Amino acid sequence: MLADVVEHLICPVCADGLDRGDRALRCRGGHTFDIARQGYVSLLVGSRVPGTADGAAMVAAREAFLGAGHFGPLAEAVAGACRTGAEVACPAGAAVVADAGAGTGYYLAGALDRLPGAVGIALDVSKHAIRRAARAHPRLGAVVADVWRPLPVGSDSVDVLLNVFAPRNGAEFARVLRGDGTLIVVTPTSRHLAPLVERLGLLSVDESKERRVAESLGGHFLETGRGLHEFGMTLERGAVAAVVGMGPSAWHTDPGAMRTKIMELPETSEVAASFRLSTFRPRL
Repeated sequence: MLADVVEHLICPVCADGLDRGDRALRCRGGHTFDIARQGYVSLLVGSRVPGTADGAAMVAAREAFLGAGHFGPLAEAVAGACRTGAEVACPAGAAVVADAGAGTGYYLAGALDRLPGAVGIALDVSKHAIRRAARAHPRLGAVVADVWRPLPVGSDSVDVLLNVFAPRNGAEFARVLRGDGTLIVVTPTSRHLAPLVERLGLLSVDESKERRVAESLGGHFLETGRGLHEFGMTLERGAVAAVVGMGPSAWHTDPGAMRTKIMELPETSEVAASFRLSTFRPRL
């Protein structure tokens, strides 16, 4: 709930702290942000929503696919990386977990299950996604925000920051993380969704993905760990349609033509899931 995380949020206009009223968040400078009836708040300044914000259909496809458990092993890996202790990189007693590009809150909710004393901040530019994230976990506060802009989160206030299939703003990530905090980044590899990429003409992950991740974070972070997570999925045509509809290929394919291609697939398809999970700590 927003009440659990408001002390860690800041005004996107003046960067002052925010207080929660009955139906809005307010700063001392008088800037007010209404709380939607679904329980989230938009701290996105300006009337223009970025064209990359996921629409209702994409978010519905993502919720259906993730809700069916197809990416369950990845959610377990992300949650496992959030555990505190001698064998993991996260700070002991982690109290605040944020997710930059949280989508429906699926991965953040899994992390909070592993950290019973922590609260979570879901940040996403899509109001359709944030509406769903607001009900993903009882200790989660959902906020509409653009990762490419200054984050409406206080400096040095986050213990663990997740970034799963989302843009990376190295400077802002470093600002909001505590000095002993951990950044967890998940990206797909070039083997992800084989053989659907070839059969359906989906967008593929280029081989320079890892280099670009390193370049986007290298000035602010040091990599502390890296692991490859791969598993197989048996997908019916409906699940194939969902995984296509929730990803970047949805922006670049004709829906009718894609439905025809999917109907030409076998009743079930064996599909690879392949991800790189890396952990980083801020440069001091």
